[in-house]
Amino acid sequence: MTIAPDQLLTSRQDFVAAMGNAATGVTVVSTEGPAGRFAQTVSAMCSVSADPPSLLVCVNERSPLAAAAVRNGVVAVSVLATGQAHVSDVFAGRPAQGSGPYDFDCAEWDVLATGAPVLRGAAAAFDCRLADSVTRGTHQVLFGAVVASAASGAHPLVHHARTYATPSPLNSLKEHGA
Repeated sequence: MTIAPDQLLTSRQDFVAAMGNAATGVTVVSTEGPAGRFAQTVSAMCSVSADPPSLLVCVNERSPLAAAAVRNGVVAVSVLATGQAHVSDVFAGRPAQGSGPYDFDCAEWDVLATGAPVLRGAAAAFDCRLADSVTRGTHQVLFGAVVASAASGAHPLVHHARTYATPSPLNSLKEHGA
């Protein structure tokens, strides 16, 4: 289905404000290969299927990561742990003073199967071969066939209302008005 811009049901401003209220995991998507080594902080990542294991990430099409991932044919997704907010800032282009943006020296990295870097100490990591890529609006939707994955048990970093947080378990739904 195609919707013309004059048929939009909400304004861009209202959409962005509403999306800011949706808590998301914080991920760094990386690639390495003939097109180079790139990474970027991404909030739009989700599972597509467990059979076969696959996921998707959305990357702004103007980002060097988008074109490099397609050329390299591999991506790795690192789900950041609570102590890794500085890594998110570096790969979002907002490094602390004295650091450079998009600088892999801000952390330690490993590889799983494809050679794409995964963040050491991440809450989870997924190593993928690129299965498909689709442009939607301003973003490339990259579909990854997961060839290796790992979970550390660390608490994940969450982004909500333009700030970092960590999830905490509810003792009971009744205590919280549910």
